[in-house]
Amino acid sequence: MIGLQVAKVIESRHKDFAVGKHVIGFFGWRTHTIANGNIAPIPTHFPPHLVPEMGDLPMSLALGALGRIGNTAYFGLLKLCQPKAGEVVVVSGAAGAVGSHVGQIAHILGCKVIGFAGSEEKVKWLTEELKFDRAFNYRTTDVTEALKEAAPDGVDCYFDNVGGVMSSAVIHHMRQFGRIAICGSISSYNTKDGELVSAPMIQTSVVRKQLKMEGFIVSRWKDCWQEGIDQNLKWIQEGKLKWKETVTEGFENLPLAFIGMLRGDNVGKAVVKA
Repeated sequence: MIGLQVAKVIESRHKDFAVGKHVIGFFGWRTHTIANGNIAPIPTHFPPHLVPEMGDLPMSLALGALGRIGNTAYFGLLKLCQPKAGEVVVVSGAAGAVGSHVGQIAHILGCKVIGFAGSEEKVKWLTEELKFDRAFNYRTTDVTEALKEAAPDGVDCYFDNVGGVMSSAVIHHMRQFGRIAICGSISSYNTKDGELVSAPMIQTSVVRKQLKMEGFIVSRWKDCWQEGIDQNLKWIQEGKLKWKETVTEGFENLPLAFIGMLRGDNVGKAVVKA
């Protein structure tokens, strides 16, 4: 089973991987790994200059706000959506690891931020702690009506983690020259191979409003990877960016944590401490 880890080197014959150091890699669900040092398409060392600067921050943030998650939010929003102060940014899956990070960056940049999440508890967390301007429970709220209320003049940027019917509704409510970054498609993750998920057509709005929509995988920015980590750390230290982890204790509980994440039980990043 695939999975990203922060792991501690306990034995080494590699000059770049000293015993006692930490590395990041797609080691999968396992307690021990033998690796040759060529582990992932992104930097595998935990940035050594960050360790003293992090202070009391947990090493697990290398999997979240100071790693792949944080950079997914940082580069996906800034490079593809290119939000400007005063614009309206909508985030689906807003209480997840990436979505909650995206919304906070948009807030830092001076945007109006609207999030959709799957429970009243998550909605409260987004508005009260993360300072989203508005947040809605998509399970109990009509997305179109929510957007008419919260963004009557339309949406400029949409960071899409969900796809499906919800995303069609957001796209139909966008303004001229809106930008859409497609990060994930949670609504289709449980479908069978080859099965198509039905959702309202978006082509009319894409053409009529001249929208730009692009999917991405964060490793495309591997050549400037450290930029995102450094900026996210700076925002955390300045108190502008908050992080949250749902931690499951015990290697044997990995399946329960994974199923819970897919069910939406986690708030922020789901982490297993083995």
